[in-house]
Amino acid sequence: MDKISVVHVGGSVEQALKGEYRIKPKEVLLEAWRNTIKSRASINGALLIVLVIGMFATMVLAEFLGGLEVVNADPQRLSILNLAVTIIIWPFLAGVEMMGIFQVIGLNTRAKQVFSFLKRGSWVAVAALLSSVLVGLGLQLFIVPGIFLAVCFSLIVPLVIDKKLSPLQAIVLSIKALRFQWFNIFAVYLPLALALVLIILPFAQTSSAGSAMFGFVFFLFAMSYLAPMYFHAKGILYREIFGITVNGQATTTVSDSGTFDA
Repeated sequence: MDKISVVHVGGSVEQALKGEYRIKPKEVLLEAWRNTIKSRASINGALLIVLVIGMFATMVLAEFLGGLEVVNADPQRLSILNLAVTIIIWPFLAGVEMMGIFQVIGLNTRAKQVFSFLKRGSWVAVAALLSSVLVGLGLQLFIVPGIFLAVCFSLIVPLVIDKKLSPLQAIVLSIKALRFQWFNIFAVYLPLALALVLIILPFAQTSSAGSAMFGFVFFLFAMSYLAPMYFHAKGILYREIFGITVNGQATTTVSDSGTFDA
């Protein structure tokens, strides 16, 4: 019988609560870029699956609410649609977040692993809704509180999945732990957000059909790098702050059921 290995990578919850970790934004971004260059296909494939699921859910729910034109003309129905689609797609997005963590600790992933964490899907959806509501309220209060909470809540989904925490436990833990290095964590996300704005601008400001097509192609090409880099950066932050325990047979893949093999 093969011997089962158990390896802990990165920080820990106990150390995080004491602020015993260091985040260097430049190093995080450089490592995220190296991981993106090495492996981005599976995350892009997983995001494509999430996009298709989201589009299908939007069309079905819009018809149920009276049609897409009616929904777009009614703010209340549009809010219901957005809420429902958020609940549907977040359990799948959680799989993408976990793939980012797996890749930065050296594990291989496959696009279909976007379905691997649906057993925690209800908790993930609740966590995503709670965090979005709190961030929204914070943004209405002079914006700064919303930005603070958005950074603090950025790692609650993997906490719900990996550490088996409830949404409230994950939210409280995130605030307690991330506040120590908030500015450095913010400095990781800021360049990624600015990059997103820069790649959207050519697409948003085009007037002719040819320019619009070029802008759309450029946007897709740039996003095929930026999106995986974003999830890799989050994976590195999670690894360094909370750590992750890898156990299983001596391989370098993650099983489709979401268990670790290392």
